[in-house]
Amino acid sequence: MDRFPPPVSGALPLAGHLVEFIREPVELIRRGHREVGKLFSLRMPGRRAVVLLGNEHNRFFFAETDKKLSIRTAYPFFVRMFSPEFFFFAEMDEYQRQRKLVLPRFQGAQLDGYVTTMREETAEFQRRLGDSGEFDLISEFGPLVMRIAARCFLGPDFGTRMDRDFFAEFRRFSAGMNPVVPAGLPLPSVIRSNRARDRLRAVLGGMIRARREHPVDPPDFLQALAGATYEDGTPVPDLILINLILLFTWAGHETTAGHISWAMVDLLSNPAELARVRAETAEGPIDMAAVRRLSHLDDCLHESERLHPVAHVLLRQAAETFELDGHVIPEGTVVFAAPSVSHRLPEEHSHPDEFRPSRYAEGREGKLERQALIGFGGGLHRCLGVHFAYLEMKVVLATLLRDYDFELLDPDPRPVPGPHTKWPDSPCRVRYTRKVPAVV
Repeated sequence: MDRFPPPVSGALPLAGHLVEFIREPVELIRRGHREVGKLFSLRMPGRRAVVLLGNEHNRFFFAETDKKLSIRTAYPFFVRMFSPEFFFFAEMDEYQRQRKLVLPRFQGAQLDGYVTTMREETAEFQRRLGDSGEFDLISEFGPLVMRIAARCFLGPDFGTRMDRDFFAEFRRFSAGMNPVVPAGLPLPSVIRSNRARDRLRAVLGGMIRARREHPVDPPDFLQALAGATYEDGTPVPDLILINLILLFTWAGHETTAGHISWAMVDLLSNPAELARVRAETAEGPIDMAAVRRLSHLDDCLHESERLHPVAHVLLRQAAETFELDGHVIPEGTVVFAAPSVSHRLPEEHSHPDEFRPSRYAEGREGKLERQALIGFGGGLHRCLGVHFAYLEMKVVLATLLRDYDFELLDPDPRPVPGPHTKWPDSPCRVRYTRKVPAVV
């Protein structure tokens, strides 16, 4: 008797659910939950696929990563975008070695040091905005977030000469991120991604060599990596260093640009919550001490992560055959977790489709709600830059909402369709007016 999890309806004779997954992956998974429950299967050409939903299954998903579930084999497109022996695609010992190289740059005083850069770039963004006008959120927040990441990770000189061509280069690089395209298929988007990767590697490699010849003191993120060695004193290969910088600069905008845009949408759509955020930012500079006081803005950002996780699905592959909830998951099965659906399960989240930051209020229930969020992953492979991302979003939003009045011109924006990163689909525009006009 076949004990594979029950399938969702609607599979086509040859393509299975592939076409629907490409077009509307989130709706397909929601339908699976309605029809079957929190564990079900999808038919994909040439492979088996299983979806896990809900807090209990999410805990299993992350606890069994690198055990019953493999992250290395689940993302073949990332292996091509970076390299087979890089970060969490490498064997566990090597991944831990590489992780230790960058972990200190996202902790404690290092995070404090990034606030100045975030404030300066936000001030420059305001200078370009002027006193009034309108803009598309992603079109402007994307380059702003990229500039902040570039300055924090690549240094002030690079940040000051970075333009939209650099942002566009990373968008071309991102086009290679597609979970449904077979590895090695020479699609135009894949070719453009490979070429962008090679150009970015050349630029970053040159910057590493320049820092070795002309080091800066105190050392910043780039300088620390340029001179990095493993714990045993072995020099870190340049390709590993280049890929680490590429990963964090790219990831530093790919998720954050979407998250901060959704947060702005949510706040402008909920005037009472916006008023509470503005009350927190009424006086003084947005420095680290002020950021620590922005508790309601922090709750609002977590609620936006719940409602609009930019990484709408997470992937693993069964490294062995195992049993779960009475079903057998064969080795090689693709296993999905879906923040986009798990975060809105009515049996686990009250009023799941409403923006309610109060659900994270102090107390056991608020703590459990926060722990249930998986928009930045979970377990050992949870995004190292999550605290950097939240810090950046607080500085930018607190500053802008303190200094400007905003109006959402395109109400109820939808996520970008298809299997892509779930940014708000354009147009998603705001109109703005400076509260106190700048002195000319």
